[in-house]
Amino acid sequence: MDDYSVAVDVGGTFTDIVLCNLTTNEQQVHKTPSTPDDPSTGFLTGLREVLAANSVEASQVKHVFHGTTIATNAILENKGSPVGLVVSDGFKFVLEIGRQSRSELYNLNVDRPAPLAPWELRFGLPERVDHHGAIVEDLLPEAIQTLVHLLEEAGVDGIAVSFLFSFLNSAHEEAVLAALEKLPNNPFISISSKVLPEFREYERTSTVVINSYVGQVVSRYLTNLENSLGKGLRIMQSSGGSITARLAADQPVRTILSGPAGGVVGAFYTGVQAGYPDIITLDMGGTSTDVSLCPSRIKETTGSQVGGYPISVPMIDIHTVGAGGGSIARVDAGGALVVGPQSAGADPGPACYGKGDQITVTDANLVLGRMLPDNFLGGRMTLDRQRAEGLIAELASQISLSVQETALGVIRVVNANMARAIRATSQERGYDPRQFTMVPFGGAGPMHCCELAHEMGIPRVLVPARPGILSALGVAIADIVKDYSRTVMMRGDDINRVQLDEEFHGMEGLAREELEKEGLPMDRMVPQRFLDVRYVGQSFELTIDYPSPTRRIDTARMRRSIADSFYRAHLQRFGYADRGEAVEIVNLRLKLGLEMDKPQIVAVQAAGSGSTPALIGEVQVVFSGGPVTTRLYDRENLRTGDQISGPAIVLQMDTTVVITPGWTGTTDDYGNLVLETE
Repeated sequence: MDDYSVAVDVGGTFTDIVLCNLTTNEQQVHKTPSTPDDPSTGFLTGLREVLAANSVEASQVKHVFHGTTIATNAILENKGSPVGLVVSDGFKFVLEIGRQSRSELYNLNVDRPAPLAPWELRFGLPERVDHHGAIVEDLLPEAIQTLVHLLEEAGVDGIAVSFLFSFLNSAHEEAVLAALEKLPNNPFISISSKVLPEFREYERTSTVVINSYVGQVVSRYLTNLENSLGKGLRIMQSSGGSITARLAADQPVRTILSGPAGGVVGAFYTGVQAGYPDIITLDMGGTSTDVSLCPSRIKETTGSQVGGYPISVPMIDIHTVGAGGGSIARVDAGGALVVGPQSAGADPGPACYGKGDQITVTDANLVLGRMLPDNFLGGRMTLDRQRAEGLIAELASQISLSVQETALGVIRVVNANMARAIRATSQERGYDPRQFTMVPFGGAGPMHCCELAHEMGIPRVLVPARPGILSALGVAIADIVKDYSRTVMMRGDDINRVQLDEEFHGMEGLAREELEKEGLPMDRMVPQRFLDVRYVGQSFELTIDYPSPTRRIDTARMRRSIADSFYRAHLQRFGYADRGEAVEIVNLRLKLGLEMDKPQIVAVQAAGSGSTPALIGEVQVVFSGGPVTTRLYDRENLRTGDQISGPAIVLQMDTTVVITPGWTGTTDDYGNLVLETE
């Protein structure tokens, strides 16, 4: 009896599922509408459907992987738990003070999100640890007991503890944690020395507050889901690897970009396999579009924001804009056509779904002929084109354009929004998009890829075989990853190889202990070491590789190697580097990877035929130059080497690929569709 793994990615509109046969490497895909009120309902429904459709017993499923947006939605929709914040005396208002910088330089009336820990639930305790980790003021038991009484009276469901310099000495945070764990209401408690043992009290405090804010919501969801499954569950984390549901429930802040991270992992795997390691990912779903640039590697960052709140745990570097298939088109107060960021979501959805009465990007694509009304989700759902045309006509009357011109305008506006996201991840960071291959996925990405690539000068588009479920596939193939960090503050001549190696060995020992507790094989563990480096006195750092521990180099040569790596990174990122200025190491970072049993995408190696059996008809499609007779292809029947000239529409269950005039496509050995300009 074959073993299987299942990966489930819950999006705003659809829940995507991949069933993987670990013996034959076959993958079966499935989509079902998401259930925003309770995402686990759509998860379990889709799981039952895909197992039944393929005659697979639940007992045959060896692994279940999950990409979730629970934590993200809790922040964006303000559905987390009120948080009590415990800080060093004098730091109660660190969340308001923040970093004295403006997100909008010339806007004097910027609305900042309200702190997740209200001021009446913040408590300062008399304690102090200095910048060397020495205790200069003891935290007395009486102060802790008073705090316990106050929090018991408040009845908060979440508590965050963030003391000054606790990343160097966690004794006081540990003492408070031990006392708070005895509270009768069993609140979710986070201490910064466990969640983020790094300097910068504002970012560290914000991160630990967010962890407690979403803690109850995520913990309850994952616990109930795991109990319903009756087996272990692994969760995709924001840095691109999976962790146990237990760890995700303990540190939910690491799952903020769970779903989008799965997409980047799947896209990068696809690109490398096809021979294109330098890619720009375009994940266009129902609500938003996520863009990530991968220069032969998946890029990470530790300085992200969600809903305006800083989060400093490792995440894949992803730029998100409110541009999806469900993005709502409207006319603003100035008479301009605007698309997004508001979305029709899964319910009521686009107007063509039959419930909603607001025009979306999906409705515009349908009216332009780029989608077939009777072929949505492989024919499982019929779209109401007449309803969409009627509502677009009402919008058109407001801006004095025809229905077709208005629909084209909606597409141009949403494409412009996505183009800005691509520029933000490429040109604004020193990368030329013309040197990259675009990998579009999500339900809507392949519909817009050619027009976007043309606008950005990107010469090639790689459409995966299953673009609509690529995020779920990425969740399925992700390795187990643990991230650790430690602040050291070494500058210039103080940089010492022996001390750095000792610090890394200590972090690796902690990692091994945690992995052993999970019963995971140590022989498959692969550590990666990184340094956060900056010019002395600079405010922010760049992450570089740590010189290989296998290279026997002395401290002096190591210092030069670190400096040279930093100068190159600084030149790439900012366009200049001052090699005469001294550098300092701020943080050590350890990424521990452990390769999982995963399905392999194998080459099809089927010879293309002289004819094209995938050709199933022709339709009229409206492009920028007007209506054009466009060929229709069934992607399931495309074979290796088959070539398609645009304009063309390629139909499949999970998406629609729009090949605009001037582009050609070829199917490669892995079932990918490689699009290039003529």
